[in-house]
Amino acid sequence: MAEQVWRPQGRTRRSTRTLRVRACVAVMAVIAAAVLLVPPLAHLDQQAVDLAAKLQPPSWDHPFGTDDLGRDLLLRCVHGLRVSLFVGLVAALVATVIGTAVGAAAGALGGWTDRVAMRAVDTLSSVPHLLLGIFVVAVFRPGVWPVVASVAVTHWLSTARIVRAEVMSLRARAYVDAAVSGGASRWRVAVRHLVPGVLPQAGLAAVLMIPHAMWHESALSFLGLGLPAHQASLGNLVQTARGSLLAGAWWPTLFPGLLLILPTLAIAGLAGAWRDRLNPRRRSELTL
Repeated sequence: MAEQVWRPQGRTRRSTRTLRVRACVAVMAVIAAAVLLVPPLAHLDQQAVDLAAKLQPPSWDHPFGTDDLGRDLLLRCVHGLRVSLFVGLVAALVATVIGTAVGAAAGALGGWTDRVAMRAVDTLSSVPHLLLGIFVVAVFRPGVWPVVASVAVTHWLSTARIVRAEVMSLRARAYVDAAVSGGASRWRVAVRHLVPGVLPQAGLAAVLMIPHAMWHESALSFLGLGLPAHQASLGNLVQTARGSLLAGAWWPTLFPGLLLILPTLAIAGLAGAWRDRLNPRRRSELTL
């Protein structure tokens, strides 16, 4: 009787998760197609100014409307999304490499290495990410790479904690004890058994870090500390659209904001599905 009650609910939840994952894949496919195909196919300059067409609402000629200088907002949003995705991907990759190296060294070596590494993580974690990122960006001129550096420097801390915890869990496994008993060195155990075991968790942390890095870049650009004002990024587009709201133009703010929210939701949904696959016990509990 219990199986007859719970099994349909499990199937319903599985089908709901499948639809959610497919929707996230579809959203990311549309975003990737827009980023890769729209600029080469449009043959238009996203910086072209046309004051006679300023603040036009969405239409067939301008699906996203135009901004306060008459520039096509669709092209500018796509170029801004390209920049934000580039910053997010590169910063997430660099932060994951740093966090994985620090966390793996702390968990595998232990002792004073673990204590020094974790105290450094705790110290940096006590400083708000945005303030630390502003400090890093302020040292350099506005540009893409200073923003990437600021995001990477401030976002590897959580990855280091996750990797350290996973490495310490793997150290207690029987096959690691067998390798140590067989005379394997710490370096060999770390390279052959510990690091490969934490790569899935590190990859999941990197995927979840991409939207966080995008929002961080947008916040810096919105404050005028990220990319130069003439370069399209989602943060710059939202910042320059503030004055358009007073004129009753809602589209210069709406579409850049949507292009920040949609990738965040899609990546979070795909990362949740990946997490369920990495943790079969949690996945089986969800199907009850």
